[in-house]
Parts: sequence; C-alpha cells; structure tokens
Amino acid sequence: MIESAQAKLQNANRLLALGRFDVAIRAYDEFLAAWPGSGEAWHNRGIALAETRRFALAAQSFGRAVALRPDSAASWNNRGMSLLELGEFEQAALDHSRALELQPDIPDARGNLVIAKLNCCDWRDLEEQRRRIARSLAEGQPAIVPFGNLFISGSPADQLRCAQLWMARHAPRQEPVWRGEIYDHDRLRVAYVSADFRDHPVARLILPLLQNHDRQKFECFGISYGPDDGSEIRRRIIGGFENFIDVRGGSDAEIATLLRRREIDIAIDLMGITWGCRPGIFAARCAPLQAGYLGFAATTGADFIDYIIADRAVIPNSERDFFSESITFLPRCYLPGGCDAEIPEPAPLRDQSGLPEGAFVFCCFSANYKILPETFASWMAILRGVDGSVLWLSEPNAAAKANLRREAAERGVSPDRLVFAPHLPSYSGHLARVSLADLFLDTSPFNGHATAIDAISAGVPVVTLAGTSMSGRAGQSVLTSLGLPELIAHSREEYEQTAIRLPRQREELTAVREKIIRNRVALFDAKAYAREFEHVLLRMHDHQRSGRPPESFLSGMS
Repeated sequence: MIESAQAKLQNANRLLALGRFDVAIRAYDEFLAAWPGSGEAWHNRGIALAETRRFALAAQSFGRAVALRPDSAASWNNRGMSLLELGEFEQAALDHSRALELQPDIPDARGNLVIAKLNCCDWRDLEEQRRRIARSLAEGQPAIVPFGNLFISGSPADQLRCAQLWMARHAPRQEPVWRGEIYDHDRLRVAYVSADFRDHPVARLILPLLQNHDRQKFECFGISYGPDDGSEIRRRIIGGFENFIDVRGGSDAEIATLLRRREIDIAIDLMGITWGCRPGIFAARCAPLQAGYLGFAATTGADFIDYIIADRAVIPNSERDFFSESITFLPRCYLPGGCDAEIPEPAPLRDQSGLPEGAFVFCCFSANYKILPETFASWMAILRGVDGSVLWLSEPNAAAKANLRREAAERGVSPDRLVFAPHLPSYSGHLARVSLADLFLDTSPFNGHATAIDAISAGVPVVTLAGTSMSGRAGQSVLTSLGLPELIAHSREEYEQTAIRLPRQREELTAVREKIIRNRVALFDAKAYAREFEHVLLRMHDHQRSGRPPESFLSGMS
C-alpha cells in the first residue's frame, strides 16, 4: 500500500515537472482522495493550480499544506503569491512575513512581502526592505521577482542582475527545437506570444499594430496561453490576427514545437518576466529570431532573447550594457496606440464623477503599487501649492484607500482632497472620464505606460520625472514624441514646480493641451507605426539570414 501511494505521488510530481499541469492536478486529486494527510501533495497540487491561474483553488491547496506542515516556508510563500493574484493583499503580506520568519533567505519572499504591502500603500519599513533586497541581489541571492523590482528600483544594473537570477532558476537552456533550418516563405511569419490577449493594457496597446500589419508581406500568428475572458478586446485581438492559436494546457516544449512546425521566422514575447510568463517556450529556441516587446520594460537577462524592441528615449546609449538583448530602436515612442485614440463617448459631468466643480483636477490612474512614498510626498506638496485642487486616483482596495487618506493627513492635506474613481466596465467610458482631468501626474521609478497613453488620448497633459531605467522613461518617450520636453522634469523639485506652475499659468496649460491635440495625430498614426515596426522586423530578419549575430541598430525610417 505504501509503495503504491509513493508511486502515485511520484507520477503526479513527474507530470508537474513536465508542465502537464491539468493531468498533474487530476493525479494529485486521485492520490489525495486516498491519502489526504500529505502536505507535499497539497503543496504541489497548489503549484499546478497556480500555473493554470486557478488561484483561489491554489490558495486553498496551499492552505491545506500549511495546516499539515506549518513549518513549511515554501507553502506559506506560495499561498501568499496566490493571494496576491486574488487581490487579498493584507493576508498575502502576513503569509510572506511568516515565510520569512521560517526561512529568511527563501527566494523572492521578501520581494513578495514588499509587493503585497505596496498594493496596500503600506510603506512602513519600505526603505529598509529596499536596501535589503538590493543587498541580496548584489550577493547573488534572489530576493524579488523582476517585475516587482521595477516598482522599487530605478537601477538598470539591479534590474539586469535580478532578471538573470530569476531566469537561471525558471528558464534554464533547453534542447533547441529550431536547429538552424532555413525557411523560405513568401511572407515573413511573425508570432506574438502572450498570456494577456484579454482585457489587459498590453492587448489594448498592441491592437492597432495588429490591425495595420501589411498582410501582403507578413503572416501574423497570435499564440495565446492565457485565459479567454470573453471580452470585446479579446474578440478584436483574435480578429487582428490571421492565425490565432489558443495553446492553454500545452507545455512549454509543446508550444515551442508548435511554433517550429509552423516555421515561425520571428517569435515575439509580449510578456518578458511578468505574471504568467512562459520563458521556457523561448528557452527551447522556438524560432530563428526571438524578441521581447511591450509587456516588460526592462531586460529579461536571457541569452535566448535576441532583441528588445524599444526607442532611444527609454534606452539611452549609456545603458546598453545593462541589457542582455541587442536593442533595436524604433524612430519614435515604442509604445503603440491609435485604435482608441478618439473618445467615442461624451464626457460625463464632473459631479457625476465625484469631482468638485471649479477644482483643478490632478490625476493618476496607474496601479497603486506604483505609488511610492516619495511620489506621494510630491503629490501632497503639489496639492498644498495649488489651492482648491484635488488628486483623482483609481479606486484601490480598502486598506490602500485608508492608508492613502492617512498619509495625506500626515502631510497636511485634507483626505477629502483625494478622490477615487471606481472601475468602469467600459474602456471608452473610462477614456471619456479621464478627459475631465486637468493634469496627469506620472509615477516614478515605474512610469505609467498604458495609463499615460490614455491621458494623452483624452487630451490631458502628462508631467513626468525623467527616470534612470527603461521602466521609468516611458513618459519621457511619449512627451518627446509629442514635442513637449517642457513637461519632462529632471529632478523631483522641478516635477513639483512644473505641476504647480501650470494651474497658475492657464494660457500655458491651454497651449500645451492644444499641442497635444495637434501632435497626438502623428503619435497615434497606427499605419505609420506599423510600417516602422515592420521595417525593424525585416531588418532583424535580413541580418539573421546573412549569418550575423544580433546587434543593436536604429530603424532607418522616420
């Protein structure tokens, strides 16, 4: 009986290791029906459920594991990660704290704790945690996931080190499925690979590019391993591809083999190292050329990603050494846009959105994990400097709202001057609502990306603080392309002064708005962007076909 149980558990573990998560879950269920006292099985079942994004069930499974093995730091940490995905940030923070008590050096737990607390806008001990994470990374210890590190660090060196440590654990080099075969197609075959072809900022940003690809020269594939949320944006994304393939349930090796059999010339990873990424697909060398684009504003640290597609504003020459990829530069802002540049719904009245009539409205609709205490301190200084102004933010969770109100009061600003915008199911309705704002205040060291594009779409000026890494230069890139360098601050003091000056200089603010309305036509020219992007793809392909290794280059188009 014991031997039979052990064999069943080993089989389930083998299926988990192979990435056959659904089959593994069934195997664990069969084992646990007979032997429910196995903490190991509950833990590994939780991993398989989390890999298939069934986080509520994963959290329950890890909960059974910690009940059976309360001294398991890994189970506490993994339950915390599932709770993070579910938006249960306060409990996630408690779980990660418990994991650290049990094992102070458990990989990523300290970073997970910081991420959970940032989602609650709980900044207690943040500086100490940032120092400890930076020190751990310098010592080669994985302390935070790379996407989370973008929230707290503007150091491109730290970002590279963090990514390399993560990749070494999660995406070791595999036997390549593409072994140098030369494809000969009438059209270049390009595959966009993502878990986020759904109601997600990346999907909204990339849709105009997909809709404007030249189908005489390019055959585009959408490779989706994420959920089908039934949304309108997913329907439009599917329509934007000539070939859309849902590969949910497939292992990394199976998906890589599918791309090889389709003879994909260029595989584009839209995920980088973000939640739900599958770098193993690319570690298996699924295509002759592999590039990172859009979803992760930093290096992946992976030697199997040949290029990152960017622009010179977000990656200056001085930082090329902090990218494992070669860099191909688009001539303008690398963030696409265009399909929803016009606002199809009329703007609501201010009182319908909870905004006081006559107030100057500052806004920021970026996720609250991007709000660091130094950014919030600047925002409060700006409110103190502009009488009667308010700050309009996305509605956060209850803990974050309470903490933000408390932080405002501690900085001498009435909490009533914080106005929270509830989530709207209609994206066009949200864009119409954004147009009620007077000025968008960017976050740092992680800028708004899609949110900054949304503000410009709505005709709202963006004030940004020039960052020190790719993730902190998106606002700079957008404003440079719009011809508005005066809205790019180069110190926190200049950031505050610019935001305080514009409400007082209404003629200047009006001129800025008018310039945005004129110049956003070019910024959101989706057809022109598609031609520039295609030029980059063709140049990378020609370079690879000539037998030369990847090298950084600037697009010849303008």
